[in-house]
Amino acid sequence: MATTEIFTSKTQTMPNWLRNANLLWDHRRRLARVAAVALVLSGAIAFLIPKRYESVARLMPPEQPSSGAAMLAALAGHSMGGLSGLGSLAGLLGGGRTSTALFIDLLHSRTVADHVIDRFNLQHVYKKRYRIDTVKYLAHHTTVVDDKKSGVITITFSDTDARRAQAITQAYLEELNRMVTFANTSSARREREFIEKRLVSVQAELQSAEKALGQFSSSNVTLDIKEQTHAMVDAAARLQGELIVGQSELDSLQQIYGDGNVRVRAARARIGVLKSELAKMSGSASSDDSDKSSSGESNELYPSLRQIPRLAVPYADLYRRVRIEETVFELLSQQYEIAHIEEAKDTPVVAVIDQPLVAEKKSFPPRLLMMLLLTMLALAAASFHIVLGSMWDHVSPNDPKKVLAQEINDNLRGKLERRLQRRMGME
Repeated sequence: MATTEIFTSKTQTMPNWLRNANLLWDHRRRLARVAAVALVLSGAIAFLIPKRYESVARLMPPEQPSSGAAMLAALAGHSMGGLSGLGSLAGLLGGGRTSTALFIDLLHSRTVADHVIDRFNLQHVYKKRYRIDTVKYLAHHTTVVDDKKSGVITITFSDTDARRAQAITQAYLEELNRMVTFANTSSARREREFIEKRLVSVQAELQSAEKALGQFSSSNVTLDIKEQTHAMVDAAARLQGELIVGQSELDSLQQIYGDGNVRVRAARARIGVLKSELAKMSGSASSDDSDKSSSGESNELYPSLRQIPRLAVPYADLYRRVRIEETVFELLSQQYEIAHIEEAKDTPVVAVIDQPLVAEKKSFPPRLLMMLLLTMLALAAASFHIVLGSMWDHVSPNDPKKVLAQEINDNLRGKLERRLQRRMGME
């Protein structure tokens, strides 16, 4: 009895950690049994959890300029200097067609998930009653992350079947590529159809402008106003010079031979012809209306000098309209061919860096780590129970807290026994 009291007094003077260590050492056999049982149970749990395999793919979203801006830039570089403003417009419109955030949203979209589920019949494979549960299961086991610096997207999918994990990851890439290709093709097709309609209307306007210019030129005998003006001025100057020379010659002949001489009459007749030609060439500003036939076309071979200034303005307007329509038609034709090329492209728009592979090792569960953690948790719980029980035993039986705890324990135990008795009586 004295030895026990001495031992108790010694343990009370020890530090708490040393006293607890002695207590746990005294119960080492019990702790060993708990560790053994926990190790066996944790091993069973770890080996009952099915293996999961991960398949990883990495892709880089392309940063391609929009096709419309590229076409404008190409046309602006090829066209005349007056259309150089299109180059700056193309520079403003140029930019990334896609972004990393867009690709991630597409991979998380319900459309992609539905296509993957239907492709592999995952609702039956995963034994899900509702399709929405299959979508959630697929999203839960799919991880899509991006590198903020490089923009590279990593797709990871885990499954109990390594080959199915690789196939589903590959399906994500194919569905993403299909959606982006469809969007690009649809955009190119809409652009091509718009250009095609505009090309038809511009062609009709060009034909109308050419017809109007042809009718004006035919009715007014105009081919090229500038060249005709230079030619007629030169011809009128020559006629005027010949008329002056002929008049001088006539005056000389009249003084020498008189008015009845043959040479005088011939010179006078030649002067009359020159005057007639000069008057015909000079014409009048309103002479064109009287010189036109019933069909509206002029009877003269060329317009007079007095008519040219009046014809220059409408001719210039018609000619400018034809030139503008020709320029627009040429640019639209080039853009139409480029749109055809863009629409016909069938190259993948998703650049895959790493293709998904069949996993050789499981990614989950980490069985050894799980066994160690569960065993340590069981040992910690058993140690805590031993220490707490020892502390509870050292509490005085007359302590109000212990009395209340015992009453609550007895009350709960009594209710549990009565409930068990009722259930056994009902059976």
